[in-house]
Amino acid sequence: MIKAVFFDLYETLITEWEDGKKKVTYSTDLLGLDQKIFKSEWDRRREFRMDGTFPDHQSVLRDILSSQGISHNPEVIEDIHQARVSAKAAAFQEIHGEVLELLRTLIDRRIKLGLISNAAPEEVYAWPSCILADYFDEVIFSYVVRVAKPNKQIYQIGCERLGVIPQESIFIGDGGANELVGAADFGMNAYHATWFLPETISEKIYGFPKLKKPLDLLEQECIKLAQV
Repeated sequence: MIKAVFFDLYETLITEWEDGKKKVTYSTDLLGLDQKIFKSEWDRRREFRMDGTFPDHQSVLRDILSSQGISHNPEVIEDIHQARVSAKAAAFQEIHGEVLELLRTLIDRRIKLGLISNAAPEEVYAWPSCILADYFDEVIFSYVVRVAKPNKQIYQIGCERLGVIPQESIFIGDGGANELVGAADFGMNAYHATWFLPETISEKIYGFPKLKKPLDLLEQECIKLAQV
């Protein structure tokens, strides 16, 4: 019987995109670094941004500049940091009604809710003030627990905190960071959330039941049995 449902955050519960474009963007041009080089260096540090090796966004920017032999201006670093915080916060401001309806329904059925998200600190500053925060029994951010999806340890932390075994749990995510494979390998029931994804992206991930809209989860047999 299913006793807990775990959700990914970005592009599962919230989305940064609207009409094929980011809702809010920001620039790093003031760093004085070619954008292709910046993106390469930023992506190269992804694992360490997600697992808390870098304590904050500012330290990542300083490290990138140092690697390129460029001195950093603290004011510029802070301005870019605040711009990124604002851009990320935009995704938390408007929550899809059907997402909220699903969460309320699961709670009514006495199913525990957990969040497992790969996130750096600045990406989730807006979480405490978001309406979603009121729905969850446990929230696991990778930078806090120092391990990121798809490492099985992060799923184990979630199950231990909610007092369930993997087979009693569902994990729902858009599939980024190979999270569905990680959840399934750990023994959880993994579902692919596609409601925020263009078909050209969602079709690249296969092997997991696809949910075209949030309430489709309630039609899954394992959830129906949990209601009995």
